[in-house]
Amino acid sequence: MKLSDAKRDYYRISAKNEGYRSRSAYKLKQINDSYRILKPSDKAIDLGCAPGGWLQIIVKQVGPSGQAIGVDIHEVQPIEGAAILQGDIEDPDISNRLSELMNSKADVVVSDLAPNITGIWSVDHARQMSLNRNAYSIVQKVLRKGGIAIFKIFEGELVNQFKMELKVSFENVVLSKPHASRQKSSEFYFICFKYNG
Repeated sequence: MKLSDAKRDYYRISAKNEGYRSRSAYKLKQINDSYRILKPSDKAIDLGCAPGGWLQIIVKQVGPSGQAIGVDIHEVQPIEGAAILQGDIEDPDISNRLSELMNSKADVVVSDLAPNITGIWSVDHARQMSLNRNAYSIVQKVLRKGGIAIFKIFEGELVNQFKMELKVSFENVVLSKPHASRQKSSEFYFICFKYNG
């Protein structure tokens, strides 16, 4: 078995043993361990939350005094301690629905959004960046000043332009590739600190 396959199996088995709905939960867990994104009592939103692995990490980190909200176009099985909205992030009303649930701005917004993969790289990259722009639009409406956002990125020609746009709104934009991501994969994350509102 190749090392990358062994690692993938390790996280898949660990997720099953620890009760996480997806191996990708470890990506957010590792990002949080490195950067302390999520704190007790935070209000946090997970865009594209299905099947719920990231949302499980959020609930655990923000605790009972915090608020965890997930959004996905697909139905997601309930998670104790979280509110889940079924809806399309391209729907302009999603931001209003989130604001109504929170009563104030979010401290953290995370996005692990990915399109259905076609295998045609230019198409997949463009579609994934389109999802990120929709997520960024929501972030601009629901994130508090000084808040943090995370965006999953597929490598490609549109990334640098998106990073420049993020740097207009955030004081610091860091690139991260957690160990739980396959090292040969093209995905990484932009972690954006101190939203300027």
